[in-house]
Amino acid sequence: MTVQSDVLPKLIELEQIVVGRTSTADTVSKLGSSDVFKELVVWFTNIVIDSPDLMNELASSNNIKAIPIIRRLRACYSQPLKFVFSDFAELSKILVPNASEGITGFKNELLDNCAGKIRLSKVLSDGPFNSYFKNYEQELTNNNPHALYPTSPYRESRGSVTTGSDDQAFEAVMSSHTFTSIRIEENILSLNNTILSDIYRPLERCICLVDENVDKHFGRDIENYFRHSSTHLEKLVYRAMEVDKALNTVEKILGNFKSLGVSRNEPVLIIGGGVLADIGGLACALYHRNTPYIMVGSSIVSAIDAGPSPRTCCDGYGYKNLLGSYHTPILTITDRSFFKTLKIGWLRHGVAETIKMGVVKDEKLFCDLEDVGADLFKSKFGIEQENIKTKDIVEKSNKILAGAMRSYVSAEYENLYETHQCRPHAYGHTWSPGFEIKAGLLHGHAVSIGMGFGAFLSRKRDWIDDETFLRIIKLIESFELSLWHDILLEEPLIWESQERIIEKRGGNLAAPVPKHRIGNCGYINDLAREELKSSISEYHSFCQSLERKGIGVEPLCSDVGLEDPSTVHVPLKSAFAAE
Repeated sequence: MTVQSDVLPKLIELEQIVVGRTSTADTVSKLGSSDVFKELVVWFTNIVIDSPDLMNELASSNNIKAIPIIRRLRACYSQPLKFVFSDFAELSKILVPNASEGITGFKNELLDNCAGKIRLSKVLSDGPFNSYFKNYEQELTNNNPHALYPTSPYRESRGSVTTGSDDQAFEAVMSSHTFTSIRIEENILSLNNTILSDIYRPLERCICLVDENVDKHFGRDIENYFRHSSTHLEKLVYRAMEVDKALNTVEKILGNFKSLGVSRNEPVLIIGGGVLADIGGLACALYHRNTPYIMVGSSIVSAIDAGPSPRTCCDGYGYKNLLGSYHTPILTITDRSFFKTLKIGWLRHGVAETIKMGVVKDEKLFCDLEDVGADLFKSKFGIEQENIKTKDIVEKSNKILAGAMRSYVSAEYENLYETHQCRPHAYGHTWSPGFEIKAGLLHGHAVSIGMGFGAFLSRKRDWIDDETFLRIIKLIESFELSLWHDILLEEPLIWESQERIIEKRGGNLAAPVPKHRIGNCGYINDLAREELKSSISEYHSFCQSLERKGIGVEPLCSDVGLEDPSTVHVPLKSAFAAE
């Protein structure tokens, strides 16, 4: 069974059913007695949503955007008609545009009519197929419960239990399937862009977490967008600096969720940078133990790293990202238009997360970064082109964004719960979590210091040659990022950082570094205290030979107008410590 042969013809027939109607009630009744509609419902509720055949068919026909809609339609049976036809309308625009007008018209009618709240199961059971669907419900209950009463259409779990003959010993295997989508878009808040309104209009409201800085520049656009789509907006604005990345902020968000009665099938919308992505995502992970959310990244870090990342978190006990949960957004949207209001220093440090993927995962991305250089962040990823020397900066910026996203998620999503530590995207993040806050560094500068030192260790072990090592250093320097900070000379702190990361990585150091060539990763697992100390001393001497002595431009949070976490951050104290 394929989309081409089984779905497309029936979508065309479905449009004929819903056009030329006399009333909404008559059309609903007609749907309940339609063989075509019955076959569509059965097809969607039985689809294997992670089927390689389905994925390949839609990808080969350039219809990959239909995949999340088909996932939602798998859960259509118990849903109100307004949700079902919102999905059918969206799907028809992608697969059969010529047949979408009638379906979209009927969707709009359902959204404004009480008939839209009638559940599809009732429509089907009230018609001539009552006996069939009575048996079908039982079949779904026994064999396919996710298609009957899903908590949300974005996650499924499976498991099996084996017991001994006397029921005194049990063994179980459990797995979870999480579904997510990523889109690189332009002007997501344009009134003509329906990506968000298609999701929130049927829900009738949108609970939106907004970074305070984003709200200053885009707050009115957000309000106008949802007003235009007749969707009630609950806009919750939070200050989201590094010093706010703490449990007390997460608790504040949870309190707002409780007062608003957030449902587990209602995706929260988060619009902000890396800090709000982390703490907002963590709040969603904790609330109802799993509340879906959509991430719109307003910074480089949230657009290609913290945004799509499943690792939601907050700082704790003076350590970076110590507390957290694995909770992937159901949709991540990267939109360059948000970058236009960012300070150059914020953009500069955000590029570090792109460089790391080029060094250890994607040689082509590395070469593209070499080609564009600092013009990437000085042009705000192609938004401002005055005094920019690089030709085709918009095209090249989009190419780098796409390459960084592809490299990151291919590494991240293949190891969603960090069940192993062969994680190239952790390059630059081995020692930096222990010194970033105390040094008051911007995250990107802390990471670039870690990248430089990691490349230095790789060169010392003859894993890369001089040419490769110097290319890495030169690229980091060209983006005006840091390679050195004197906090590295605080030997007890750096050793403690290494010990902490070994705890976090399950007893292994597993420090990712470039190996053999650009775009390839290896892992250092043994680094004794004396070797770490002497290597830092040698690395310091190397950095002193560089033009800026390894010091980046505007490396500190205070340099770009943010509060210095080293002076205002209050480490979290446990109840045990208080006692």
